[in-house]
Amino acid sequence: MISESADSAPSATGTVRVLIVDDHTIVREGLKRILADAPEFRVAGEAASGTEAIELLRKNRWDVMLLDISLPGANGLEVLRAVKERVPGLPVLVLTMYPEDQYALRMLKAGAAGYLTKEGAPAQLVNAIRKVASGGKYISPTVAEKLAWELERKRQPASHEDLSNREFEILRLIASGKTVSQIAQDLHLSVKTVSTYRMRLLTKLNMKSNAELTHYAIKGGLVD
Repeated sequence: MISESADSAPSATGTVRVLIVDDHTIVREGLKRILADAPEFRVAGEAASGTEAIELLRKNRWDVMLLDISLPGANGLEVLRAVKERVPGLPVLVLTMYPEDQYALRMLKAGAAGYLTKEGAPAQLVNAIRKVASGGKYISPTVAEKLAWELERKRQPASHEDLSNREFEILRLIASGKTVSQIAQDLHLSVKTVSTYRMRLLTKLNMKSNAELTHYAIKGGLVD
């Protein structure tokens, strides 16, 4: 489903137009109730898949996007990539069930303005939206510490953090049980290109088979 406001004019002064991207209806309804208590916010659109969210980018103007990671169609990382290409000034606040240690750094590096788990309190969500809508970044103390450690290079990053976004994407698809041919079709790549990415994965992660890649991804919580 795609939902958007009828009015495509720029937002009124002081009103933050929010686009919610989440495949669970109950989550979207809950978010709308939370934001209804904050008069400066208006949920001006919603999408139940990544593909629908990308479509909405061409149709209207938004002040903040609330984005889940696990989505049908294009996933959260792909949606974020589309935002950065088409509407680079749109702040994206990632709101997901995935713990910070699994995806926060990757999403922030890809251009997200903030990262918040769905376990957070409503007041935390409201504050996070206000922060990113005003041009700031919203990260938890835990993520801030991880960023500091990485900048100072005082620790060796987890193996999957060394992967490119495309390699990480293919790792998740392999772990979900898809063949090289299926992945090539899904990502509109050649089988040869996907096979090359697979070999890079095996080399970087020091593994020998898809079974090892799958075990690694499942153990690390990188797939549903």
